[in-house]
Amino acid sequence: MLKKKLINLIDQTDLSITSQQIDLLIDYVEMLNKWNKAYNLTAVRDPSEMLIKHIMDSLVVSPYLVGNTFIDVGTGPGLPGIPLAIINPDKQFDLVDSLGKRIRFLKQVQFELKLKNIQPIQSRIEEYNKKKFDGVISRAFASLQDMLTWCKHLPNQQGSFYALKGSDLDEIPDGFTLKQNIKLTIPELNAERRLMIIQ
Repeated sequence: MLKKKLINLIDQTDLSITSQQIDLLIDYVEMLNKWNKAYNLTAVRDPSEMLIKHIMDSLVVSPYLVGNTFIDVGTGPGLPGIPLAIINPDKQFDLVDSLGKRIRFLKQVQFELKLKNIQPIQSRIEEYNKKKFDGVISRAFASLQDMLTWCKHLPNQQGSFYALKGSDLDEIPDGFTLKQNIKLTIPELNAERRLMIIQ
């Protein structure tokens, strides 16, 4: 049962997540699994794998987020934005992706799960300049160099970049400062994960 597995995974972390939030996370995985068959949103096919590789991989970033407004660039099917929005109802997340089918899926998630704190937006990230954010989050989106170059117009004065990376760490271009390089522990994931917080 997915719910039991997710509770077990969360219990191996310091995260405190309500049972209502756990239900929403499961609903999201079930929607992702259903839509994936037609839309090919993720290469991960097995819902219990999704719990580890998508949900937990997203949630572990939550304790490091500072501020209230965030943009998830190249969000794909809403990762890490949707899981983070579910467990941080007081924070606002813009989910930006250039592919229409992904945005259609995100709008359906927004509708079915009644998420008031997400805004799915179809746009190329370098053209998106509606507002500034406390945090610019990216997971599996371009190289660090490209992410910082394409998104440098997005953080506000205090804002930071949150880059979720594997073990392959890229050079940080001039003009940016690495504030923290955090090794993340994700239960049952046999791969290295780092969170790089950059200003």
